[in-house]
Amino acid sequence: MNFELPPDLIALRDRTRQFVAEQVIPLEGDQRQTSHGPSEDLRRELVARGKAAGLLTPHASRELGGLGLSHIEKAVVFEEAGYSTLGPIALNIHAPDEGNIHLMEAVATEHQRERWLRPQVQGHIRSCFAMTEPEGAGADPSMLNTTARRDGNDYIIDGVKWLITGAHGASYAIIMARMEDGSASMFLTDMDRPGIEHVRQMDAMDACFTGGHGVLRFSGLRVPASDVLGEVGKGFRYAQIRLAPARLTHCMRWLGQARRAHDVATEYARHRQAFGQRLGDHEGVGFMLADNDMDLQTARLHIWHTAWLLDRGERGNYESSRAKVVCSEAQWRVVDRCVQILGGRGVTGETIVMRIFTDMRAFRIYDGPSEVHRWSMARKLLGNPTGH
Repeated sequence: MNFELPPDLIALRDRTRQFVAEQVIPLEGDQRQTSHGPSEDLRRELVARGKAAGLLTPHASRELGGLGLSHIEKAVVFEEAGYSTLGPIALNIHAPDEGNIHLMEAVATEHQRERWLRPQVQGHIRSCFAMTEPEGAGADPSMLNTTARRDGNDYIIDGVKWLITGAHGASYAIIMARMEDGSASMFLTDMDRPGIEHVRQMDAMDACFTGGHGVLRFSGLRVPASDVLGEVGKGFRYAQIRLAPARLTHCMRWLGQARRAHDVATEYARHRQAFGQRLGDHEGVGFMLADNDMDLQTARLHIWHTAWLLDRGERGNYESSRAKVVCSEAQWRVVDRCVQILGGRGVTGETIVMRIFTDMRAFRIYDGPSEVHRWSMARKLLGNPTGH
């Protein structure tokens, strides 16, 4: 691997960094933020700023209006966007839309792209990915209880989904459902169709996703066969197409936030006086900052290596699982240390660190908890000495 960034990527990185500093961070204290994420009005303002800066939806293809970034290029740009809690929204690279855009580009028909994907890339609409269930699918997608049965030219979908990020206010959903033969399929649907009920909003630790996390009930939802995403029966395969890179982009965005927390804590340790010297000169604090630096670089190297493999078309699932565990835990350690260094400031809203702390804890759960990834990796390691 060549770790030297090309000049055009350095320029894009610096442009993104400047945009976040000047156009996004000043809005972090905006009153349009709620316990269920930034309001739709704030999202639209951020998207408008991202579009004006020429940075909107950079991971989408140029044909659709994006920048067509490779995985390595995304690693650089997404980290910069993640430096602000609002940065991913401003660039239209937040979850679940970022992963849904990737999946739709890979699988959707031309009609489906024009109907849902193109306006999403332009930032006009949002989406949600309805897979997780209260008593079924979650870390194990094979436990799907939501069903889909054929009825003429339509499919009838019944079931309950929960912890569905961005469900409130989403224009369309991608629904995972079990077929009568035991396979799974994905279905596209407008969220205003009869048979879809947004039951309630769920209170959650994080507040970084527009639309929060919702509970959805599908009761006799009728979806035309033309709105099946991809081929019938290939839902589990498509889930991996979406989840492998989505795990990695989570790592990219949260790396930016961990770096932000570290910068805040370092600046505080540089100037705060305690027991006759700078706080950072006390080994207990200085060592935490050094550990932060090592964890940040470890996470970055795992991200870059996995992105490099994905760009080469090599493997992906095993490596993205490994990166998800390493990065989520390393970045969590960074932010936890930052709270400790900041003391009283770290457990209050006096800095952005408390907000990053509460948001980031969920990262070790989303897209598969660490224990599930370790279990999956162990099975591969025991079945094949190379681990691949």
